[in-house]
Amino acid sequence: MTSALDLSPRPGAAPRAAMLRSQISMELRLLTRNGEQLLLTLVIPLLLLVLGTHSNKVVDLGPGRPIDIITPGILALAVLSTSFTSLAIATGFERRYGVIKRLGASPLPRWGLMGGKIGAIAVVEIAQLTLLSLVGLALGWDPHGGLTAFGQMALLAVLGTAAFGALGLLIAGTLRAEATLAVANLVYVLLLVGGGLLVPLSRYPGAARHLLELLPSGALGQGLRDTFAGDGPGAFSIIVLIAWAVCCGLGVSRTFKWE
Repeated sequence: MTSALDLSPRPGAAPRAAMLRSQISMELRLLTRNGEQLLLTLVIPLLLLVLGTHSNKVVDLGPGRPIDIITPGILALAVLSTSFTSLAIATGFERRYGVIKRLGASPLPRWGLMGGKIGAIAVVEIAQLTLLSLVGLALGWDPHGGLTAFGQMALLAVLGTAAFGALGLLIAGTLRAEATLAVANLVYVLLLVGGGLLVPLSRYPGAARHLLELLPSGALGQGLRDTFAGDGPGAFSIIVLIAWAVCCGLGVSRTFKWE
């Protein structure tokens, strides 16, 4: 005969792995339901990649085939759009509507909330980079370095995600949602147009080039171009990305407001 004790409820939090999987799934659903974020993360990079074969008619990319020069920049743009712009805007409005505050009162720990966002970003970026690489190859992109180069791309993508993600959280955690939306979109446009993502740093004048080398966009874009040229990512690009990730991460830990 079953005792009453065996039928009593056992309240408590779900296992950590289950909480993390659930949070990643929720973050992915929110990303895919947002038309603006899908435009930033997929449509714009794909459109620019397809148009990249005629880039020299619009802007001088220097010697070499346009598709080989612009494809690494498009991959860097995909990392920027997901880990910075989408993350900043989503987090800003989650703060405004009290979503983060309510999650903070749930059994989900803070590391679970951040882990869910990081996991969702990782899934989206893997899909982005895979699709864009395949489209680039179909358009005639000829990367050098073999599988080693794609492994180095993964390393640069992780470092770029850390740098841009920390910067996005720094903005979203300190500004109002409307200000975050404006700043994130403005930064996205400025880096897209003149941040060293699509155009090689060698095509900029001296002073501008030195400035862009210190930006995460310039470091990631040039690092990927060097990687797929067969030279591997430069140490300077890696150092710049790590420095941005550490500095912005420290800023987030000190200034982020949960509501």
